[in-house]
Amino acid sequence: MLTWNSGVSPSVLNPKRMDQIEAFILAGGASSRMGTDKSQLLIDQESFTQHIAKTLFKITNSVTVVGRNETVSHLPVAMDVYPNWGALGGLHGALNACRKEWAIIVACDLPFVTMELFERLTKERAGYDAVVPIQPDQRPQPLCAIYRVRSCLEQATALIEMGKRRPLDLLEAVNTRRVSFSELEDLPEAQNFSLTSTPRQTIMKRLKRLQPSRPRLTPDRVKRHRL
Repeated sequence: MLTWNSGVSPSVLNPKRMDQIEAFILAGGASSRMGTDKSQLLIDQESFTQHIAKTLFKITNSVTVVGRNETVSHLPVAMDVYPNWGALGGLHGALNACRKEWAIIVACDLPFVTMELFERLTKERAGYDAVVPIQPDQRPQPLCAIYRVRSCLEQATALIEMGKRRPLDLLEAVNTRRVSFSELEDLPEAQNFSLTSTPRQTIMKRLKRLQPSRPRLTPDRVKRHRL
């Protein structure tokens, strides 16, 4: 099992990591549509959270879990400022915990995000407050995006105080660069980055269809993590 206090320095994974960016994994959702704790589903003996963290450590030396005590992966934890406020509350919690200029924020049910995707998004930051990828279905994915902390935290706080709960409201409130899927489709596994909280059977079918370059993933390898 991969743990981040095992002596492996994140800087060894990628010496060109982006020092002005911290990364956050949102793990506080109810998983109602999944029917199980989606953050603890396994891929080749790693939880979704661990799998995402391994990708993020190729970009930054700071990865934090938001909204859940994550003892399995030994990652630092930040709690929501507004508990039970859905995805926007989790996003706000990540921005509030960030001490750098920019935050990469990823939902725990997006295990197939890649280093290449975030490198592409970060190149589009200049002049914007947020950079969000557009999925193959042409919808923006605000829980796999990059945010300028100061301006987005202020707006997220204001939206929550107004009773808003949608991360899309934040994208509409700040200067957002929407990166079309046509600008991303050349990246490895571009079709898979938007895997979301669909029922477990659908997830397993999609895992079977992944490119053969990935480690083989079978239904018996995607199961609930048992502590």
